[in-house]
Parts: sequence; C-alpha cells; structure tokens
Amino acid sequence: MAAAASFGGAAVLTTGLAEPLVSQLPVDPLFAMIGMVISCAGLGWLAGPSIGSLVFNAVKRNYKGQMAIKESQFFARVKKHRVDPSTSSMGNPVPDFYGEKISSVAGYRQWLKDQRNFNKKRTLV
Repeated sequence: MAAAASFGGAAVLTTGLAEPLVSQLPVDPLFAMIGMVISCAGLGWLAGPSIGSLVFNAVKRNYKGQMAIKESQFFARVKKHRVDPSTSSMGNPVPDFYGEKISSVAGYRQWLKDQRNFNKKRTLV
C-alpha cells in the first residue's frame, strides 16, 4: 500500500497540481516534491492495514463466522494452558503469557512446551 500510495502521489504531483504549494515552501522544489512523495508513502503505510483488512473481510466473507469460532477456541486453549505469572521471578520469567508470538501449529506446540518447562522449574524451586 505504501508503494502504491507513493507511485500514485508521484503521478499526481507531476501533473502540476502541487505547484502553488511547492512555490510557498522555502526549500528547493525538488526536495519539496520528494518530501510530498515520502508523505504519500507514509500515509499509504498507515492506511494499509485498515484497507487490507477491509479487502480480506470482503473477499473471505463466507468464512468470517468460522474464523471467529476457531479464534475464540484457540484463545480459550491459550487461556487454559498458560502458566500462573505470580510465581515468576527475574531468573524464571513467564514465557509469552498471552501467546502473542504463536504464528503456526509448530509455534503453538513450542509455546505449550515452554509453559510446561516453566511449571517444572516452578515446582523444582
């Protein structure tokens, strides 16, 4: 989205639409145009996730309910299997309490192993 916004901004700015604004800025016109193109890229980068999620939800509308159910089941499993953080210490910190770093099935299995290892360390101390 950032690349599309920067190319679109450059295309619009080269038509002469920004000449009144560029003439008012106290810098070289080339630097002003480059700054405007970079600003367009930044706005595209900020708008990208919102537009991307809108497009994804529009395309995958049929699966939205199923995805919500699976997501709630997954979060329930994470909540069920995570460790008690009250027993953590500087030498034994809680491993990824909310499961934010889980990105695959293998990552979930590794997260479960880390939770079990934390509990084992807790009971040994």
